[in-house]
Order: sequence, then C-alpha cells, then structure tokens
Amino acid sequence: MRLRFSLLLPLLMAAFCAAVAAQGQDATPDGAADGNQLAKLRLEAVAYEHGEGVSRNPVLAATLYCKGARLGDAQAQYNLGWMYANGRGVARSDGLAAFFFQAAAEQGLQAAQRMLKVVGVPAAEIPDCMREPAPPTAAGRPTEAALPSVDYRAIAPPKIFDLVTKMAPQYQVEPQLALAIIAAESNFDSRALSPRNAQGLMQLIPQTSARFNVRNPYDAVQNIRGGLTYLRWLLAYFEGDVALVAAAYNAGEGKVERYRGVPPYPETRAYVQRILKSVGTSAHPFDETVARPSPSLPLIRPSWRLK
Repeated sequence: MRLRFSLLLPLLMAAFCAAVAAQGQDATPDGAADGNQLAKLRLEAVAYEHGEGVSRNPVLAATLYCKGARLGDAQAQYNLGWMYANGRGVARSDGLAAFFFQAAAEQGLQAAQRMLKVVGVPAAEIPDCMREPAPPTAAGRPTEAALPSVDYRAIAPPKIFDLVTKMAPQYQVEPQLALAIIAAESNFDSRALSPRNAQGLMQLIPQTSARFNVRNPYDAVQNIRGGLTYLRWLLAYFEGDVALVAAAYNAGEGKVERYRGVPPYPETRAYVQRILKSVGTSAHPFDETVARPSPSLPLIRPSWRLK
C-alpha cells in the first residue's frame, strides 16, 4: 500500500539531511576515475537544486546528478533518487527513486539503504542519461584501440606468464586479456585473498570455483583454468564485448544486465578502463556454441552490436 506523501516527506527529509551531511566526503575509491570531477559535478548540481549562488533550476540539477550517477557517484545517485521520490525537477516516480537509491545502496550508502524500504521496488527502465554513450564508430563499427598498453612479459612472474600463454588459447581467450585480468585482480599473487573471499590469481569466489570445478583456488593451474573457463563463457554471453566482459568479471553479469552496461560504480568503471587499455581492443573473438548471448544485449546497446 502506497504511503501518503504527507507521511513520506519526514522520512525523505531525514534521510536527505543525513546524506547531505556526508556530501563533502568523496565516496570515489582510490584508483577510480577522477573523484574530484565527480565532487565538482555534484556540488554544481546541489547549487542548482537549492539556488545556492545561481538561479534555482531543479531540471538542470537532475541532469547534472544523473551524469554523476552514471559515472558512479553514490551521493549523486542518492540525491537524484530523492528528487524522483519528491518529483523535484523530474516526474515523481517511486520506481526510479528506488533505481537510484539501490545503486547508491550497493556502494554502501546507508541513507539509500533506508530509503529503499520506503519507496519499494526499483523500476526496470533506465533513464537515457544513465546509458553509456556509444563509442566512436567507423562504418558502423566501434573504433578500436591500436595496441595493448602493457607488456606483461616484462612484469609477470615467468611461470605465470608461461602458464597463461600456454593455457589461454586452449580456452579461446587471448593471453593479453587473461593477463590483464590477473594483474587487475591479484597483481600475480597466487595466494591473494580479498575481503569478499575471492581467491588466488584470478580471484575466484567460492561459487565460481564450484561452478567451474576448481578444488584448490590457490593452485595456479587450477585457478587459471577456472578463470579462463569463466572468461570464455562471458565472451560468448556478451558476444566478445571486452568492456561488458570485464564489468561482469568485476561486478557480476547480473549487474551488467540490470544496468544495461557497465554498472555505475567507480571501482568497476576504473576496472573496465584498465582492462581495455591493457588489452588494446574493445572486441574479442568468441565461440557462440559456449553460451547463448545475454537476452539483455539488444537493450544494452540498441544502436550497435559487436559481431
């Protein structure tokens, strides 16, 4: 049953004030794309939302918040959710409010977690401003980077480098992609353990290890085999789109499908850019017999597809 707005407003205001108090704290983690830019964009949006030093313009504020939200700013995601919950600068929508509150909640913003209990289930639709712009194209196809930016032979332990270059082709994975994933995940530490219990060179969580029959994730050969098997599956599922594969490896394929592209988390966005730069291409060959393509692909990039 929908709460009456007169009852909802005090809850919204309390959560909003708590979030604004933390606004000066940049939620962008180290290594993510330009946290200062996100903070500047957010403060500009705040100014237009409240008329601080500029003429009040909630429509422009919502546009600026949405740009920051797409780039992964949890506070901008929260503020825009609050605007949708109140119909300020945008048409009131509990579903879209929940969409933005959920994005912020997934990054640990407690005020957003509380607001999700108020506004309900997130909308399935995604605002246009949250969609990644299509990459530059030539003859209707994405423009690709010229060369890989990293020579892993010079930085990877010889044993790991040799294992990957030998094993990756057996799984139809380019060694450069596998090495880029290992470097980003564990920095070639076969004993690496993350706070989320991701293990070994390719940081396999227990569910992934079980899915691909990895009994000892700290054994280099088993871990690489499991990671390559997963990469081969992701390449087929996302039809060779390296950005989506990298995003799914970092955040999960479900998050990529829900957000119809790279999820709006600074960590994931930085991770994807690192992999793309290291690999030097946005497209990778894939075996279509390994997995059916994601049913979300036509929604993720309706104007172009990697073939």
